[in-house]
Amino acid sequence: MSNALLPDLAPWRESADFRRVWVAGLITNFGSFLTFVALPVQIKELTNSAAAVGAIGAVQLLPLIVFGLYGGALADAWDKRKLILWTEAGQGVLCAALLLNVLLPTPAIWPLYLVAAASSALSAIQRPALDALTPRIVRHEHLPAAASLNALRWQVGAIAGPALAGVVVAFAGLAWAYAVDLATFAVSVALAVGLTPSPASHTARKPSWAAITEGARYAWSRKELLGTYTIDLAAMFLAMPLAVLPFLADELHAEWSLGLMYAAIPAGSLLISLTSGWTSRVHRHGRMVVLAAAGWGMAMAAAGVAGNVWLVLLCLALGGAFDMVSGIFRSAMWNQTIPDELRGRLAGIELLSYSVGPQLGQVRAGGMAAWFGVRTSVWSGGLLCAAAVGLLALCLPKLMTYDVRTNEHALRLRAQRETATAPEPEPEPESPATT
Repeated sequence: MSNALLPDLAPWRESADFRRVWVAGLITNFGSFLTFVALPVQIKELTNSAAAVGAIGAVQLLPLIVFGLYGGALADAWDKRKLILWTEAGQGVLCAALLLNVLLPTPAIWPLYLVAAASSALSAIQRPALDALTPRIVRHEHLPAAASLNALRWQVGAIAGPALAGVVVAFAGLAWAYAVDLATFAVSVALAVGLTPSPASHTARKPSWAAITEGARYAWSRKELLGTYTIDLAAMFLAMPLAVLPFLADELHAEWSLGLMYAAIPAGSLLISLTSGWTSRVHRHGRMVVLAAAGWGMAMAAAGVAGNVWLVLLCLALGGAFDMVSGIFRSAMWNQTIPDELRGRLAGIELLSYSVGPQLGQVRAGGMAAWFGVRTSVWSGGLLCAAAVGLLALCLPKLMTYDVRTNEHALRLRAQRETATAPEPEPEPESPATT
């Protein structure tokens, strides 16, 4: 395969801290999918209620919003290494609580919701710190490659993790699923201990509502950044079809295809990550975000119209590919232009844009399916997404004209990083004293 297509491994080769974070994320990703599958299975066994299972998302949403914003302020004000380390350890404690509960003669239901909410809060606190750490441990020009490699790590887990989790839960039981997840957190904590300290910037503000507001004002002032947030929200809210895929498989008389439908979107994303070498040669990142988000919407519209299950799977995979392209260039714009002292707070806003959107999108998809039918919900959502993306691009022209080679914020950040890493000049030798 041409080197122009192969993933750019420069961040992996040049940064030991990036390797530690990447490996730790890969390991915990597999473990987290065990709990992701085991938790609703256990609630189903205890309650036999679909509503009780669905309530997991409800208890996770509010902590995600609140602690995502506050976690961004913490990431700017605290040592990012310590924040990552302690939140990872906290996730391990929560997993241990799930393990103890399932081993009880009569497991209780309330700890499951409490752990789900607390885990959502810890994830929301940790994610901005991880995002803010990346520009510190990866060279400026390698940030798009780092985004691709991080996405690759997630996609491997998203495809293989649920399959492994299903086997473990079905054949070994819930206790083993929680125990393996706990072991993965122990490994990731050990890796996080070895990270280089990453203290707050000397200009960082203490975590407060005023600090959060400052980050929001900065995001609003940068219309190209605002465009990346709003376009991602629109794409996920209007065109995310996951909630109705079981019903779509039924309508196509292909119940056997449901697992493939769930895997198709991350599989398409994985294909882009594995052939992402070309992304480092693209400079007009905003334009690529717009085109890829519109492509995601049109792929979902085609999935709703297609009457053959294999065409539906192809459209879902194509949509995942477009979504990955959009994600790579959104991350590149964020990492290459946001000042270090604001990076955590802006990462908190990013967390909301790519986490809340899909959750609300499930509500949208399910509601439209109930009123107008499953197929209509899918294809109309895709068309609405493409239209919304086009309208946002017209309203935010700075997004379309963004070029990393000429953008003032990208140039300023590049210059700051080059200055910070430049070796100090050697002092000139003193001239001999004259007598």
